[in-house]
Amino acid sequence: MRILLVTPSYHPNIGGVEYVVKSIAERLAALGHETTVVTGDPKADKPREEEINGVHVIRWPTWAPSGAYHIPRMRNQLRSLLQRLLNDVDAVHVHSAHAVLTVWAAAAARRINPDVRIVFTPHYHGTGHSALRKLLWIPWRRYVAHAVEAADAIHAVSPREAQLLKSHYPQASGKIMVIPNGVEEDVFSHRWRGAHSDYMIYAGRVERYKRLEVAVDLARELGLRLLVVGRGPHREKLRRYAKRRGVSLELLDPQPRPDYLRLLAGARYAVNPSRQEAYSIFAAEALAMGIPTITTPEVAENLVAEQTPFRYGLVLVTRAMISTWETVIPKYLSLYRL
Repeated sequence: MRILLVTPSYHPNIGGVEYVVKSIAERLAALGHETTVVTGDPKADKPREEEINGVHVIRWPTWAPSGAYHIPRMRNQLRSLLQRLLNDVDAVHVHSAHAVLTVWAAAAARRINPDVRIVFTPHYHGTGHSALRKLLWIPWRRYVAHAVEAADAIHAVSPREAQLLKSHYPQASGKIMVIPNGVEEDVFSHRWRGAHSDYMIYAGRVERYKRLEVAVDLARELGLRLLVVGRGPHREKLRRYAKRRGVSLELLDPQPRPDYLRLLAGARYAVNPSRQEAYSIFAAEALAMGIPTITTPEVAENLVAEQTPFRYGLVLVTRAMISTWETVIPKYLSLYRL
């Protein structure tokens, strides 16, 4: 099978759309499927192509202020690229309702090739994450509706996301299939060993909407250090907040996979205070290791996890049914073949 994936960005990271797409693409390629990824690259002046672990990656210049919007440049040339690619694929899988590149590509793909099968995974939060982005979301929902209408199948990563999509886009109801994300198989080779450690950990994008100040306050109350692994525009504000609160905060860039897994397994708690998540890969990895995870009811519901009330409106989760990508990928293939 020949599959084209479109994503705002494509880099190894912890959680996030880019990490999910990379996991999917590499497993499809390993199974012998011809896999191409078109991805945004705000650092690029012109398109470039490369092979990564059997995946053909085309990086397209985008404008992405503060890591958002992912607006494609050279749009006429991008349309020509899609016309060429769509002549020779069986399915197009578009990821993210929160980027111009991907929503535009879904609608363009349907116009270019009315017969190609289009799968849309919105990773849907339902709104923007700042005052400006919330304002922009009002007209943007119409463009997302076009992508929903263009798609043959809508893939939700949790029952909660599916319900949100149905409430905002009733026309999606008959198209939605729920397939939770997977985690890397290496997670299950680690077990929690941090019952007596002195830190809690968060890993992923450092954005304002992640509400990491709540994690700082929680670390202060529990007498623990807070370790944050990831990049994002909110790092310095978080650093200043932790200093004012007298909390020991360590900010690390994304780590090599073995180092990240070691840090995760050694934490007293994993913490994710975000209310706006389609599916938290980080929380899923922590729970797969058996790490007590402090999160919001929304994240726990997305993971279909058992939860008990904790502090600051958060809940404590100790169990959830977490699958590996190896068991999830066959379900993706069923989306492409329907």
